[in-house]
Amino acid sequence: MKTELDLAMDGAFGALTADGAMFHTVPIERFGQQLPMIAAAPPHLPAYFAYFCATQGEKTFIVDGETRLSFADVYKAARHVAGGLVEGLKLQKGERVGIAARNSANWVIAYMGVLMAGGCATLLNGWWQGEELAHGIDLVKCRFVIADAGRAARLQGHAHGAQILLMGHDCPYEEGLATLLANGGGMETILPELTGDDLATVLFTSGSTGSAKGAYSDHRGVVQGTMNYVVQSVAMLSILTARGEGPAEGSQPVTLVNVPLFHVTGEVPVFLQSFALGRKLVLMPKWDAVEAMKLIEREKVTYFVGVPLMSFEIATHPDRDRYDLSTCVSFAAGGAPRPVEHVDRIRKALPHAYPLLGYGLTETNGVGCGNLNENYLAKPGSTGTASRPLVDLAILDDDGKPVPQGQIGEVSIRSICNFLGYWDNEKATREAITPDGYFRTGDLGYLDPEGYLFIVDRKKDIIIRGGENISCIEVESAIYAHPCIAEASVFGLPDEKLGEVPAAVYLAKEDCSATEEELREFLKQHIAPFKIPVRFWEVHEALPRLGTEKVDKRSLRESYTKLWLSS
Repeated sequence: MKTELDLAMDGAFGALTADGAMFHTVPIERFGQQLPMIAAAPPHLPAYFAYFCATQGEKTFIVDGETRLSFADVYKAARHVAGGLVEGLKLQKGERVGIAARNSANWVIAYMGVLMAGGCATLLNGWWQGEELAHGIDLVKCRFVIADAGRAARLQGHAHGAQILLMGHDCPYEEGLATLLANGGGMETILPELTGDDLATVLFTSGSTGSAKGAYSDHRGVVQGTMNYVVQSVAMLSILTARGEGPAEGSQPVTLVNVPLFHVTGEVPVFLQSFALGRKLVLMPKWDAVEAMKLIEREKVTYFVGVPLMSFEIATHPDRDRYDLSTCVSFAAGGAPRPVEHVDRIRKALPHAYPLLGYGLTETNGVGCGNLNENYLAKPGSTGTASRPLVDLAILDDDGKPVPQGQIGEVSIRSICNFLGYWDNEKATREAITPDGYFRTGDLGYLDPEGYLFIVDRKKDIIIRGGENISCIEVESAIYAHPCIAEASVFGLPDEKLGEVPAAVYLAKEDCSATEEELREFLKQHIAPFKIPVRFWEVHEALPRLGTEKVDKRSLRESYTKLWLSS
């Protein structure tokens, strides 16, 4: 049976998307289907930036340490950078420009400038090591890479085809992005005309097949994904206002940003949505629970978003009562499942606030499902219902046909927000997208009678560690590169804080040794730290096999999970 909030949401979405309403939808043909699209959405990201920066004007947009910039400040800086890219560096429309850096005000300005210049913003994972960064750069043939000192240093000694443009943090953009401005161009430079069909972004995703794949999207998909989130926010605001629980009139929404902007969660629902909401973003370069609570109090943060571990740390922190967290009424999590027991503990520790959960993927531009407020408390094991008005959620069998309600199948999402494909990988694209346009997520789940999604397992061989996808095959390949390894298997172990952590079982070659410490040091040179197994178990006989001669990973995981939990 639908809850009171479900019914209120039905009414709110119906009113917001009706003919002539603010978020009225029109059909657009894709995959032989008529998919809904928000009619009033800007046609591309530069138009989106221009409209909402003009609308929000002098409101504070970015707080980054001592740096405080308004929407107008950020737009002016990005316009300057775009001119430098077009006139000074001769960037051509559609060329890929990598960004390899931590969160900062200058990251935001660089991202906007690349898109306004007609480039394709290629968001390189800031935690990658040199080999991984070079692979991503060459995969999509980046012409330029805007990199801060740390990532540029990692790339030294690794061949790639891009020109590095150094970026600085904690300084004015004219200094931090000087390499983008040094060759001329500026505010008066004519920028290219764009359409919704032009290439906008490449984000990287670790699937089950090893090295990261580049998921590329056009401007229409990214803007529509962003606007779908805006509809969610406006609907909830109208419901809370009607209940007398809405924010004070004229107050500014504020988000504490703890997720990396190179991830889809940081990019779309957090960063891009904030233009339309007039929301202030308070950046944290590194997670620290005490610093987060200080910033919530100082900046009057209203919305917290991070991996589940982060909100749990705040809720259970012994110094929590020393800080005024009363303005923060939403603690959202995405990127990984939140343990059910965490939901109740967060609500009890922070009774003025609600925990929230979102489910989306890189390939869907973050759009998927949401479980909100009291509905999340009632069904904490669910990722919620399909996000309206654009998401078509289906549970499909191996042949791409819907399974009966309540039965388990592959969670699949279709919308105009979805990515276009994997860069230079037609095979992976065909396997991921059905002929009628559903993206196969690789997650197995079912829908209850009210349409709430419950994810029960994964079809793909990946581990989700605190919101970061880890390909088991990629880590196994890195281990096999060690000259003493005969066999290896990588799998996930349960972890209360991070959801899952990687572990490995390995067999060394005869007359050759490889200790856990040696393997750990070896892997540090090749893969990002978050991918390195937290435990290595050495065995002295061949790993168990299935009838197909593949390693029996399921039995290994079951055996070593018991050992892990008992240790």
